[in-house]
Amino acid sequence: MSAADAPDLGNLALSRKEDFQAFVEAPRRARPELLSRTALKALDDGALVAYNRDRRQWHANLGPIRTPQLAALHEDLWDIVDSNQQDGDKAKGAVAVDAFPGLGKTTAVLAFAREFHRREIAEHGAFTVQGHERWPVCRVGLTGNTGMKDLNRAMLEFFSHPGRQTSTAAQLGLQALDCVLSCEVRLLVLDDLHFLKWRKTSGIEVSNHLKWIPNEFPVTLLKVGVGLADKGLFSEGETAGDTVLAQTGRRTTRLDMPPFTIGTEQGRRHWRQLLLALEQRIVLADTCPGMLADDLCDYLFARSTGHIGSLMTLVNRGCQRAVRTGTERLTRDLLDRVRNDAAAEHARTELEYALQTAQVTSRPRSVQAGR
Repeated sequence: MSAADAPDLGNLALSRKEDFQAFVEAPRRARPELLSRTALKALDDGALVAYNRDRRQWHANLGPIRTPQLAALHEDLWDIVDSNQQDGDKAKGAVAVDAFPGLGKTTAVLAFAREFHRREIAEHGAFTVQGHERWPVCRVGLTGNTGMKDLNRAMLEFFSHPGRQTSTAAQLGLQALDCVLSCEVRLLVLDDLHFLKWRKTSGIEVSNHLKWIPNEFPVTLLKVGVGLADKGLFSEGETAGDTVLAQTGRRTTRLDMPPFTIGTEQGRRHWRQLLLALEQRIVLADTCPGMLADDLCDYLFARSTGHIGSLMTLVNRGCQRAVRTGTERLTRDLLDRVRNDAAAEHARTELEYALQTAQVTSRPRSVQAGR
């Protein structure tokens, strides 16, 4: 399938069920054919424009890659979600994926949500016994001003419920419960939980609400955010407000997404495996084995500091420039002209110096011995 025939996944809002369904049901994106420079020159203008458009979209969507971090997170999530099949009189344990930005936590959670949704539909069908549409997953994004009413409304927005604009907070909660029960939702994903002001009134209200949900809703609550532990979500406190938050911690399993590291042999092997996997996905005329994993391994680690989000951004932008300029290969000279996210650029200098002076290396011992 060419990019022209594929659904437009760039115009989706995953906080709405129709768009989430399009995301879940989209077929695997087809990798454009790898053409040589000779074959590129043989394309007429229209074919070249179409081919480069396909490559732009392909390189912008290289992931997700099943890294050890993603695989471990998914195993833990399957354990928790599958064990949360208690009868309705028992509260289900919640999950919080708490990690720094740029480590792929939202990407990993969405990949899990897609697999879970597909499994539930395959096992139970697209409609419930009562004839309602089955929606195994409801995904909600939070903002810094989210209160209890806003959270309930956001859940109803996912289902396009007609009462979402006029009901009271209590009514919204009951309407959301009705949607969850009718559509047999089993996984409720709350993304960007760190936007909440936990020590403010609205944060305490939502924290109480997040305890009410697993008590009354037959769902696994999957919360995603940055620095949730530092915000007190899992801590035992002494004040009344802190005690409220501590109860949330007792009912929540914390999972993380660590960055890649090169301080151990295993870490270096994992980094190399990631680069080798990326090499297989790049569609440039002059790409070759080892372009990333051998020629640019240290450089890419310095530019990304082991954060997969920063790495994917750099490689994506580098591929776009390589196609646009006709370079058709990722090199240090080309990538030096590509800007990355501010955090990665800020941390780059010191790490790059250590790698260049051989104080550290991202190469496994087996690769070092063969050089």
